[in-house]
Amino acid sequence: MSQPEPIPLARPDLGAREEELVLEVLRSGRLSLGPVLERFERAFADWLGVDDAVAVSSGTAALHLGVRALGWGPGDEVVTSPFSFVASANCLLYEGASPVFCDIDPVTLNIDPELARSAVSDRTVGFLPVDIFGYPAALPELEELATESGLGMLEDACEAAGAVDCEGVRVGARGHLATFAFYANKQLTTGEGGVIVPFAPEIAVQIRSERNQGRAEDMGWLSHQRVGFNYRLTELQAALGIAQLERAEELLGKRARVAGLYRERLGAIGGNPAGGDDPKGLVLPCADRGAERRSWFVYPVLLPAGVERDRVIGELGRRAIEAKAYMPCIHLLPHYRERFDFGEGQFPVAEDASSRLVALPFFGAMGEVQVDRVAAALEAALDA
Repeated sequence: MSQPEPIPLARPDLGAREEELVLEVLRSGRLSLGPVLERFERAFADWLGVDDAVAVSSGTAALHLGVRALGWGPGDEVVTSPFSFVASANCLLYEGASPVFCDIDPVTLNIDPELARSAVSDRTVGFLPVDIFGYPAALPELEELATESGLGMLEDACEAAGAVDCEGVRVGARGHLATFAFYANKQLTTGEGGVIVPFAPEIAVQIRSERNQGRAEDMGWLSHQRVGFNYRLTELQAALGIAQLERAEELLGKRARVAGLYRERLGAIGGNPAGGDDPKGLVLPCADRGAERRSWFVYPVLLPAGVERDRVIGELGRRAIEAKAYMPCIHLLPHYRERFDFGEGQFPVAEDASSRLVALPFFGAMGEVQVDRVAAALEAALDA
């Protein structure tokens, strides 16, 4: 009996336009810090509806430069989520600042604004909310709290390109520093790459200098005025970004279609959206709760309480379906335990989600047959 065709966890959506623009760059002979990078930055800013956007080598680089732009450093504390990709906390360590975690909302899996308020101390300098899995964080509430307390804001929107918040504003366009990432599994991809949205022209100048080893735009070759980094985005990556932006709404729509198929198929086997009647059953991503539009990054489900996650992932793998645990709590990673003396039980909502969550295969080109296969395999694994 032949093996079924594997269903990968993710797959980028690339086509003729991406190939065309990449070939143009190759034929130009200009591979770094050229006109295509500037075109991409302008196109992203226009798409987002902001004045400027600075492209860098990764979302992590964008976060790091955002921390520097806000002046966060040794002795400073920043309130953030423990349920996120580790870069959203590591970027603070790079500059000697400390993350102060608070627990998450059990429905959206984003930072809980009231718990964030409780986490503020006299050492707190800002908030670093994460738009987890493409769902907008409670940005209006957090902005109000930041304004009341005179604190800064750095938004990790690396999983949320295209999301629209509860006030009808695109995520990243609210006027504070915001970061995006374009890894191969993201809604828009450049392979590797990121963007930071500055809140003032002088911040944009600083970030552009720091991404290029501290060189200012009006300084000569190998002349540097500040500490900087090699956080440049290549012309080839920028070309991919331009092509992806040209069909951004198409790409986002494809992913929303697949999410809708999952919601229908998994609902038929007992899955309920977060916040439903059975929080310990199979829990699907929450329906929009005030947010006008989620931007679908991955399709995460919470397994029923007591189900062995590794066994379920293994059963899916035996059916040629790739799935992954998403994601470990940052405070329980070894270097955070050792440095800050974190332990189990401090953030129970985040820890419960981290222990039960599985990301299913998810990409815009998935068809009904593939989604049906995943749903049937998941049902069989849960019943085994």
